[in-house]
Amino acid sequence: MLAGLTRAFGTLSPRLSAIPRGSSRYLVTALPLAQAMAADEEPIRYPVPPFTEETARQKVKAAQDAWNTKNPEKVSLAYTPDSDWHNRDLFFKGRDAIKSFLTKKWEMELGYRLVKELWTYNGNRIAVRFEYEFHDEEGKWFRAHGNENWEFDDRGYMHTRDACINNVPIEDSVRRLQGWEIHDKA
Repeated sequence: MLAGLTRAFGTLSPRLSAIPRGSSRYLVTALPLAQAMAADEEPIRYPVPPFTEETARQKVKAAQDAWNTKNPEKVSLAYTPDSDWHNRDLFFKGRDAIKSFLTKKWEMELGYRLVKELWTYNGNRIAVRFEYEFHDEEGKWFRAHGNENWEFDDRGYMHTRDACINNVPIEDSVRRLQGWEIHDKA
């Protein structure tokens, strides 16, 4: 029963998980999840490692959807508080640095649209290929291509992100990302 509740609700109150197996009495709590957890414990962020093809694809789709909101606070919550990032020529650590980086990024990269695709996965690691398009303040369009290597902790938070990215100037007429899917304009 506890495993089923964990799958359904993500994480359980410490009181509920302490009930001995086989007990005929179950403790039901109306406390919000945040109050039920220890003060320093974040909720589990499903899916968690080890990844299958299905759960790796779910992580990639969740990342794509979050990044397309262009909300630095929301995106940063997918990473451990001490997450290590390598982005192009930048190296930094932690959620505050991630939020700061993403805020500046999306102030400069206007009209941002991103697609991520699963490349491979193994255990607690996922590799993705991505492509995004954006324009600058002058209306000049760019397409960025790259790869990311992700490593997750056992609670489903990314603790390492290593991204290699190349920008290519493009004409508006050859843009191919509409919404969150790739569309060739041929």
